[in-house]
Amino acid sequence: MNLKRLREKKKLSQDRLAKLADVANNTIIKIEQGENTNPTLATLKKIAKALGVGLDELTGYQLRSK
Repeated sequence: MNLKRLREKKKLSQDRLAKLADVANNTIIKIEQGENTNPTLATLKKIAKALGVGLDELTGYQLRSK
């Protein structure tokens, strides 16, 4: 997961990103620390949108198209 790197690149605090993504600050912290290794797709979409990146860049996985 590239969350911390992307957040720092955008010069956002964990709290600010949480507010922009409309998720709990604790959610951002746990994902970054590896305590939450299975966040919901909805949460990942919100975070990616707040960072202005795609899910593939956020997660580090290339999405396959059908």
